[in-house]
Amino acid sequence: MTSTRPDAPPSDAAEARDDGHRDPAMDHYVDAISVSGDVFESKGEIVSLEQLAELLDQLGSAPGVRDVLRLLRRVGVDRLKAAVEAVAKSGAVRETDEFGFEPAFLEPLEKVGKWFHDHYFRVESRGLEHVPDDGRVLLVANHSGTLPYDGAMVVAAIRHQHPAHRLVRPLVEDFMYHLPYLGMLMTRLGAVRACQENALRLLEKDEVTLVFPEGVKGIGKLYRKRYRLQRFGRGGAIRLAAAAKAPIVPVSIVGAEEAMPLITKVGWLAKAVGLPYIPVTPTLPLLGPLGLIPYPTKWYIDFGEPIDVTHLGDDVIGDRVQLNKLNEELRATIQRMIDERLRERKTIFGG
Repeated sequence: MTSTRPDAPPSDAAEARDDGHRDPAMDHYVDAISVSGDVFESKGEIVSLEQLAELLDQLGSAPGVRDVLRLLRRVGVDRLKAAVEAVAKSGAVRETDEFGFEPAFLEPLEKVGKWFHDHYFRVESRGLEHVPDDGRVLLVANHSGTLPYDGAMVVAAIRHQHPAHRLVRPLVEDFMYHLPYLGMLMTRLGAVRACQENALRLLEKDEVTLVFPEGVKGIGKLYRKRYRLQRFGRGGAIRLAAAAKAPIVPVSIVGAEEAMPLITKVGWLAKAVGLPYIPVTPTLPLLGPLGLIPYPTKWYIDFGEPIDVTHLGDDVIGDRVQLNKLNEELRATIQRMIDERLRERKTIFGG
C-alpha cells in the first residue's frame, strides 16, 4: 500500500468533483452553497462577524434552503415523528452497561435509524461480509458531514443489513458531550467517549467498535476539502487493534460531505460554549434547530477487506517510524476506497 501525505494535492477523483460535470438537478443545491466568494474560497477557516452577516443574508435567499424542506415533506416525516414520540413517552427505568448504554432505550429508536438509512439517505453498502459474525473487530472510517450522522448510518447498516445484525459501538469526540442532551442521548444509544482505554475495553468484550481517526479534523473540514482525508493521529487505531488482537476493517463513507456541507467556521464564540468551532452550513444557523436537518443525499458505505495486525509485536508498535508507516497505509487504503466510489457515483442525490 502506498502512503498519502496529509497535505497531498487532491486525487484525480477529487479533481473530477469540480470539473463542471454537475448534475442538472443539483442547480438549487449549488446555489445554496456557492455564496459569498470571499468567504467560501477564502484560505482561512474562521469567518469574521461582518462576513458571517453577509453570508447569512445571501443564504436566506438561496432556493436550496427552501428545497430541502420540500424534500423532507416528501420522504415521510410523519413516520419519523411518530417513532420519536413513542420513545419520548416511555419513561421506564432501564438496565445499563458500564458505559451507560441502555438496550431498551435503543430498541424503539432503531426504527428511526432504519428510516434514515432506508428512506432518507437510501444507503447502499458493499463488503458487509468483511465484518465477522462474532468476535471483536475494529472498524476504521473516514469522518465527515459537520455532525456525526456518518457514525449513525454505519451502525444502522450493520444492524439491519449484516446477517448477524450486530450492534456497533461508535467512539465519539469529547466535544459532543458539551452539547445539551446530545452526549447523554448518544451514551444511552451505545456510543462511548473516545479514548484508547474505552476502545480497548469494548474490544476486549468482543464488541464491533467504530473509530474515526480524523477526529474533529474530519467533520470540521470545509466543503471545498471534501473527501480529502485528514491526518490519522499518531497511529492509535493500529496500536489499539494490535493490543486487542482485533482485525481492522477499513470503512469508506460517501454522501455525508454533501449532506451538511461546512461552508465556514465561527471561532470567537466556540470556546465559550465548549466547542471546537461553530459550524456555518447553508441552513445552520440560518434556520435554527431546523438547520440540523441534513440534505437527503444518497450515501454509500463500503467495508474493505480485513487488515491483520494481531501479529505485530512491541518492537513494531513501539517504533514510531514503523507505526506511522502502517498508519499512513491504512489512511491511503480508505482514501482509495473513497476515490473509487466517487468515480462510480453519477449524482449526489441519485446514484
